[in-house]
Amino acid sequence: MSESIDGDHVEVNLGGKGAIDRELLAWAGSHLAIGDPARVDRIRDEIETGFATMAQIELAVSVFGSSRTERTHQHYALARDTAKLLGESGFSIITGGGPGVMEAANRGAKDAGALSVGCNISLPHEQEPNPYLDLSITFEHFFVRRLMFVRYSSGFLIAPGGFGTLDEMFEALVLMQTGKIEHFPLVLLDSTFWGGMLEWIEDKLMGLGLVDADDRQLVHIADTPQEALAAVQAEIDLAAVRSTG
Repeated sequence: MSESIDGDHVEVNLGGKGAIDRELLAWAGSHLAIGDPARVDRIRDEIETGFATMAQIELAVSVFGSSRTERTHQHYALARDTAKLLGESGFSIITGGGPGVMEAANRGAKDAGALSVGCNISLPHEQEPNPYLDLSITFEHFFVRRLMFVRYSSGFLIAPGGFGTLDEMFEALVLMQTGKIEHFPLVLLDSTFWGGMLEWIEDKLMGLGLVDADDRQLVHIADTPQEALAAVQAEIDLAAVRSTG
């Protein structure tokens, strides 16, 4: 007999986002249908531990990007400066806790005196947490880690990166598109890097009717920390209007 994660049986204080959490837990459970009850229990425990550890986080932005970005690269500086401005504006910063863009964003949060969070992942080639974390938690399962990013973020900031970054970006878009989570700002950093992809989406996907124009509007783009902050804040303000409307 296979088992899956049941949102109604995860013992955690859901706060004011109970319905959203149940949707997210159902999504997390869709990644798992196995005949190993002990493993299901371990995953349930990992979710509960993640929720309990990250419960102190209120307003936060998750920053994604390449772990390979060098400290001397302009993308490192852009991620650090943007996270610093977000931190000064009242946001905590959440990353994957590793090097590259993740380190840059956590470093920017520390520059601003904001809460700096790392959600690391246990890998065969061990990824050490970067030295700029106030709160660090290591997950065994990618989808549990992803659940924490989505649950505790008010927005996603996507710096240049590779397949992992693209995976994180597109899964967030699918969750918004399908109504599994509320719309929140998803901001791409550096139009010269992302511009070709956006043109392809508009030309091929929208041109062939594979996605709607509304779906394209889920993605914002910014070239400066100020533009990124403005995009994040505008979308959060719009969401607040929707929730009271």
